[in-house]
Amino acid sequence: MSDRHQLADPDTRFPASEVDPDGAPAPRPRRRRGRRIALIVLLVLVLLAGGGLLAGGLYYRSVNSSIDRVDAFTGVPEESRPQVVARGAMNIMILGSDSRDPENAGGSRSDTIIVAHLPKDRSSAQLISIPRDTWTAIPRSAAGRGGRDAKINAAYAWGGVPLMVQTVEKFTGVRVDHVAMVDFSGFKEIVDALGGIDIEVEQSFTSTHSLNPDGRREFTKGRQTMDGATALDYARERYAFANGDFTRIKHQQQVIKAILDKAASGGTLSSPTKLNAFVKATANSVSVDKSMSLVDLAMELRHLRSGNLGFFTCPVKGTGRIGTESVVLPDNAKAKVLFDAVRRDAVPDILSAGK
Repeated sequence: MSDRHQLADPDTRFPASEVDPDGAPAPRPRRRRGRRIALIVLLVLVLLAGGGLLAGGLYYRSVNSSIDRVDAFTGVPEESRPQVVARGAMNIMILGSDSRDPENAGGSRSDTIIVAHLPKDRSSAQLISIPRDTWTAIPRSAAGRGGRDAKINAAYAWGGVPLMVQTVEKFTGVRVDHVAMVDFSGFKEIVDALGGIDIEVEQSFTSTHSLNPDGRREFTKGRQTMDGATALDYARERYAFANGDFTRIKHQQQVIKAILDKAASGGTLSSPTKLNAFVKATANSVSVDKSMSLVDLAMELRHLRSGNLGFFTCPVKGTGRIGTESVVLPDNAKAKVLFDAVRRDAVPDILSAGK
């Protein structure tokens, strides 16, 4: 299913309660210096590598060594994990949250879940968003929590990153090689460091959770140049749309692509001042798993550009209610076809199944 898919159930506008379903306090999130968009850091370093700016290597390796690390795989039982099918391909789980969302003050849920597939030849990347309210089986954590069906983002509240790894692997059948943590509030600093980005707004709407003092921002249909605050409002708004989180997913994908386009073509690489500001706005606060090397990955992906990125949304049947909860019902048959293509590193099949 493409990101053009539309759902009509208005209940999907409203996020899951941040109260832990088990009634126990949700784990307190590790404090960082405002995590930035890990995917963008990967791609920024790719651009730097492509521009020959990694030749000396010392500065960018120091950036890599200063990035916060998360313990993503401790406690994940190896016997329950999917087997590697296509050696050389890589799958990165990207978890995102919106720390400026007033309903996410606790930070205990992951609002954005993306499986980023990098083929063995590293000639492209396919990013598959899994709606946060997707109803699925949550494995039991090492602490004994979970072990039942729930919204997929409940896994983070119950068992942190390791349980999210287990849950996404169980849902997709895809082995997660690396994990990157994202805070979409970082859009503001990144976009401002670039001097703004261009976005094609498909429909006029009013954001009622804006960074503006009155909490409102108007978006008009057509092409717009957005500064950081405007882009953040655009990427985080879901209440203005009947299909809520699905439109938000699409807007986040637009902003990611626009950032990469601007970084590649907006003079960033040729301007030391812009480049330094951009790197600081991203890499200083990125969180990735303990074994990921952004510099090494950048060298592998140095030819990748936004035209080589494909954005998809996990196939769903629609929305519904289970008990008191409004949930997204996955189309398991179609999702199996899509994620099986990911496991096999069959890019043409991924593109076909993702339409």
